[in-house]
Amino acid sequence: MLAAVPPSRAMSKWSVGRKPSRTLGLLLLVILSYLVLRRLDWYNLVPAWLRHRQSGLQANGQHFMLEDSTFWIFGGSVHYFRVPKEYWRDRLLKMKACGLNTLTTYVPWNLHEPERGKFDFSGNLDLEAADTDLPRAFVLMAAEIGLWVILRPGPYICSEIDLGGLPSWLLQDSGMRLRTTYKGFTEAVDLYFDHLMSRVVPLQYKHGGPIIAVQVENEYGSYNRDPAYMPYIKKALEDRGIVELLLTSDNKDGLQKGVMDGVLATINLQSQHELQLLTNFLLSVQRVQPKMVMEYWTGWFDSWGGPHNILDSSEVLKTVSAILDAGFSINLYMFHGGTNFGFINGAMHFHDYKSDVTSYDYDAVLTEAGDYTAKYFKLRSFFGSISGVPLPPQPDLLPKIAYEPLSLNFYLSLWDALQYMEEPVNSEKPVNMENLPINNGNGQSFGYTLYETTIASSGVLSGLVRDRGQVFVNTVSIGFLDYEKKKIVIPLIQGYTRLRILVENRGRVNYGDNIDDQRKGLIGNIYLNDSPLKKFRIYSLDMKKSFFQRFSVDKWSPIPAVPTFPAFFLGVLSISLSPFDTFMKLEGWEKGVVFINGQNLGRYWNIGPQETLYLPGAWLDQGINQVIVFEEKMAGPVIQFTETPHLGRNQYLD
Repeated sequence: MLAAVPPSRAMSKWSVGRKPSRTLGLLLLVILSYLVLRRLDWYNLVPAWLRHRQSGLQANGQHFMLEDSTFWIFGGSVHYFRVPKEYWRDRLLKMKACGLNTLTTYVPWNLHEPERGKFDFSGNLDLEAADTDLPRAFVLMAAEIGLWVILRPGPYICSEIDLGGLPSWLLQDSGMRLRTTYKGFTEAVDLYFDHLMSRVVPLQYKHGGPIIAVQVENEYGSYNRDPAYMPYIKKALEDRGIVELLLTSDNKDGLQKGVMDGVLATINLQSQHELQLLTNFLLSVQRVQPKMVMEYWTGWFDSWGGPHNILDSSEVLKTVSAILDAGFSINLYMFHGGTNFGFINGAMHFHDYKSDVTSYDYDAVLTEAGDYTAKYFKLRSFFGSISGVPLPPQPDLLPKIAYEPLSLNFYLSLWDALQYMEEPVNSEKPVNMENLPINNGNGQSFGYTLYETTIASSGVLSGLVRDRGQVFVNTVSIGFLDYEKKKIVIPLIQGYTRLRILVENRGRVNYGDNIDDQRKGLIGNIYLNDSPLKKFRIYSLDMKKSFFQRFSVDKWSPIPAVPTFPAFFLGVLSISLSPFDTFMKLEGWEKGVVFINGQNLGRYWNIGPQETLYLPGAWLDQGINQVIVFEEKMAGPVIQFTETPHLGRNQYLD
């Protein structure tokens, strides 16, 4: 029996004994904090007996293994850069509640390195940093919620994003060969990977993080320009500390050429017919390996002027069931699509050029605003039946509201606004967007560019305009030049006249063989009666937040009875209570861009199929909200608001 210790002596012993422990604890905390902040590889400094993650995700026969257990990947794609950061948690909790265990996301190089050597991982691009003033970063938030992560860092990602996620400044090099071992490309990739992987490496499974696999590029088999390229990317990842399972991902057009040694091949598809074909091919080249559909397309993206794409929820359930019955792990692309905020949308150009709409709803499992669909409920029931454990409860939907119609009462024509902009570039010949000597030598990535010169005669104007150029004689619009219309008649004029061409980058191609040919603006000379025009003044209208800071209150005037277009329109949305999500409907307006409190919501165009713009409540303030619309052709009387989107269907009645 232990002798009793007097309370005074016990307190004395405890006080003396805890001081060294507290000092040591504080010292360790300081050291660990320093290492994390410096993003050093602190894993190798931790004693072996503290490490409990050894094997990671592995291909073992026909099964995935995570450590010593068979592991099935039930994944879903959500792109952090398409979702307001305030809503990341909502979307990921809904993923977990659907019975999924893995998040997949792309990493868009063009957004993270907008200028060569200048990196941005802030706000909506906060992939991993643990800034205490922000919500938990995307990858760490996934781990906190209980999701594993498959990272798809590119450098090319497709993703229906401008140039497939490659920075436009790469195209300043006239000899650039994207997605090859061309020196100009690999040097840029190496610098980007140096920066990105220093952030990613500590988030890997074997370092205590949630990343269990990393994809090597994306669908390279369908491009296949350089046999040395994929081995280069694989080595670039491994040399920078990527130690988790490596994957490739290809569709039916590229699988045969996309397989590489030491990397597990996965497939992308939408139909059960494709599943059978690709399964047979996988068995022939990989023999007994775990099988995975990296992208089961739950819907499809929309293009301006086309239909809204729909995939029936019953068909989705049948195909998902067939994929799992065939022994595949699966990733739903998209689980939640989100929005192509700003000008980030991509385009397709096979026979015709088709740019993607602002909404990336994708007819996915969650709508653009994160609401449940028939697909969600059916898949939740299905995954719940095979999970073996009760699923978490479904989070409540975020409320929506239809604000009162908004009148925009102030106006500034583009021609009047030019005097407040930065000095134009003076050039003997037209210069394409990417090669303009602006943005610290990085050119212009997104938006519009205005070209001005002087002409002294009428005739036929011709040239290559990418993608859409509105032609003006002085301030009068006389038509458009684009892929279809390459010539326009300049009417009879007297004396010297100002010729203006307002060119819009509608989105660089994100998939196909012609990604090297995606320079925007005026491409080469523009001709009047076969004679090249000279002496241009070129304005960059990138419409970043800083762009509008030049338009102070005194620059605006009341809207005239007959406005001159293009023009900026200004109004105030007043909100008395807490802001909620809503959708803007620009009935009567023709084509342009909307900005709320400096945030670019994206393009609208009355040719459809998209008829509303998603406005997140997280971007609104209680009180006064500034609304600016840039309209090219025709303004409507008001802006309307609705609680539900208009995409050619009602998402809730699938």
